[in-house]
Amino acid sequence: MTNAVAGVGLAPDAAMVTFPIEMFLPGSDISPMEVRKREFYDGLTRWRSAFAGDGVSGAPMVHVQGTSVEDAFARANHLMLANRWGDGLPLWPPTRERVDWILGGAAQPRGRGLGTFPPRGGVTTVESCAIALAMAGGRPEYVPVLVAAVSAFLDAESGSEQLQAASGSAFPVVIVNGPIGAQIRLNAGFGCLGPDPQRPAGASIGRALRLLQQNLGGALPGIGTMANYGGMRYTNVVFAEDEANLPSGWTPHGAERHGFEPGTSSISFAFANGVTNIRRRGAKKETPEEDALQGMHRMADFMRVPNMPGLAGYERGTPGILMIPGVVAQTMAGLGWTKASIREFLWEHSRIPVAELRRAGCPAWIEIDASKVTRESLALDPWPITASPDNFVIVVAGGGHPTNSYWMQGYSPGVVGRPIELPSSFERLLADAERDLGPR
Repeated sequence: MTNAVAGVGLAPDAAMVTFPIEMFLPGSDISPMEVRKREFYDGLTRWRSAFAGDGVSGAPMVHVQGTSVEDAFARANHLMLANRWGDGLPLWPPTRERVDWILGGAAQPRGRGLGTFPPRGGVTTVESCAIALAMAGGRPEYVPVLVAAVSAFLDAESGSEQLQAASGSAFPVVIVNGPIGAQIRLNAGFGCLGPDPQRPAGASIGRALRLLQQNLGGALPGIGTMANYGGMRYTNVVFAEDEANLPSGWTPHGAERHGFEPGTSSISFAFANGVTNIRRRGAKKETPEEDALQGMHRMADFMRVPNMPGLAGYERGTPGILMIPGVVAQTMAGLGWTKASIREFLWEHSRIPVAELRRAGCPAWIEIDASKVTRESLALDPWPITASPDNFVIVVAGGGHPTNSYWMQGYSPGVVGRPIELPSSFERLLADAERDLGPR
């Protein structure tokens, strides 16, 4: 609540009366509120804020000294953890020199405002992004992707204002299209969602976004975010679509979903709150047609569950993000499948009988949804898990092996796209990366 109050521009020490969550569960007794009514009266009539100013002015530099470089580094990390600026893993201290180096990758001035980070409402600038990227171990050429991702995060359509603080353990997913993915060593193949010393960009960018969520948005566990289990990943999800292995006629995700010209460097942003590895390939001598159809049914069956996070994006968002490797996409395209026909199949075969929805208590959630389209969907039997097949996000990515696909359960009111703006020095930054990290 403190974060939420500050996020709408009110004093962070606004008067409030707190009660244990058990008081508001089904069948509970709320009579203790009557006993404490004087606290409500005093809060409404006597409270005065102890804060002054608008909170926009820059913070003073922090000075850390040690007996050696290693000692100073350790002391700086202890200080960042003590002040709840870190994520539990070692951080690069964001010295002025390091932040200035990172800002060499920015296409906009360092003071350019991007918005306020929910729910706490921390003022977010290009320099804020550079500080977080410096702490996360990033490089200047990553800045354009991070700035675009933050811009999409702060877009009201993303739902970040609610999901950043909610209990559903949502985490950001950033899909990158266009040449910048390969240029900055962003993985699209084997292990694209995990650690990769050859392609470290995704981990640094995602971790920097997570630090912004915490340090500007106030998403501290149990304080600023009530996520029961956390966002699952220190580094969120940042990967590139494997455009080199898109079948002929298949449009890159950024062009298909957001209308960007193919070849445009862009990002697409959504929230997810769970992941499932789905065995896609058969085990014996199925024909290619049988193998493809059986894999499609397995994917649809995983999606056909009476779980309500998908309601967040029922009308215009996404029920989830399906990742399939390029080798699978090529095979399916050879059998006549397109992204559109895959979506249509998943939409039809992931429908849930209303009797199963009732058994799981789901109609009540649908009936109270703010969207008229969502409420009226309850008249459909079987019930489609999203209003339109176009809402399914299908991305070609992952290693060149046909056995698995990956399903990220959506928790996303909207899917937000942004073009990536590059600095004039971008080619030089790439040359510096070749020098520092070796050839791509």
